Amino acid sequence: MKNETFSYLPAMTAPQVRKQVEHIVARGWNAAIEHTDPKRRGGSYWTMWKLPLFGERSVDRILAEAEACRKANPGHLVRLIGYDNARQTLGMAFVLPHA
Repeated sequence: MKNETFSYLPAMTAPQVRKQVEHIVARGWNAAIEHTDPKRRGGSYWTMWKLPLFGERSVDRILAEAEACRKANPGHLVRLIGYDNARQTLGMAFVLPHA
């Protein structure tokens, strides 16, 4: 089973993931991080890691939170989301490659 659009492509490198986070920040979207056990990945509901990072503009801080989620939930899939406040919708979501 594949997860999200990017999962059909080769795994992203760290610089490519950083570019995606830069895109989220440049668009003014709010980042959020979720995780789930791989056995439940097809489900609609993932567990949110803390609260969304409302107003966070530091790419390094967002990436650090994603890494903290991964360390706290070993073996889980970690998804990064960008919420578009203006349109009240999901702007972007992708599962981070395994460390």
